[in-house]
Amino acid sequence: MSEETKNTAQEEETTDTPVTEETVENEPEVVENGEAETEEIPVEDGDEEASQDDKKDSKSKTSFFGKKKKEKDKFEQQIEELTDRLKRNMAEFDNFRKRTEKEKSSMYIIGAKDIVEKMLPVVDNFERGLAQAPEGDSFADGMKMIYKQLITTLDELGVKPIEAVGKEFDPNFHNAVMHVEDEEAGENIVVEEFQKGYTYKDFVVRHSMVKVAN
Repeated sequence: MSEETKNTAQEEETTDTPVTEETVENEPEVVENGEAETEEIPVEDGDEEASQDDKKDSKSKTSFFGKKKKEKDKFEQQIEELTDRLKRNMAEFDNFRKRTEKEKSSMYIIGAKDIVEKMLPVVDNFERGLAQAPEGDSFADGMKMIYKQLITTLDELGVKPIEAVGKEFDPNFHNAVMHVEDEEAGENIVVEEFQKGYTYKDFVVRHSMVKVAN
């Protein structure tokens, strides 16, 4: 085919579609219809789905943090219960320790009290013997020194004599073995002591044997 024939065919193709008013008027309608079609794309549905997803995410986060808060409250309650239990156990142990120490102390006092009670007759014999010893006797003076040392040692250990003569009769410390009518002495007053009494750390080891005026 020659070049002239090709050019003639191309010119015929270009002239086959004449431009008319109908074609011009129809073009905007196509554009408008195209815009309408683009407007009908479900963009809003996508936004709704996104918002629903956001709500789900927020609910899941809220439920997650709410669950964490409940677990935290539960742990705090357990901690408070364990702390309270620990405090009570410590208080019970402290009471047990104090009670044990008191019992040990009481046992020690009871044992020492028995020893002191067995030593008192020795002290009584010292006093009786020294009361009969003549004055100026060197042997008696030596016994007095030993007696004084013994009394000092007992005093340092907590052994104290009970005061009796001239004191009001007290059944907690005195043992009345005789009563006498004495107008000069006051009523219920100890006028004579037959045997000296002693205490050990505020515990009575032996009561004083006394005579009481009525």
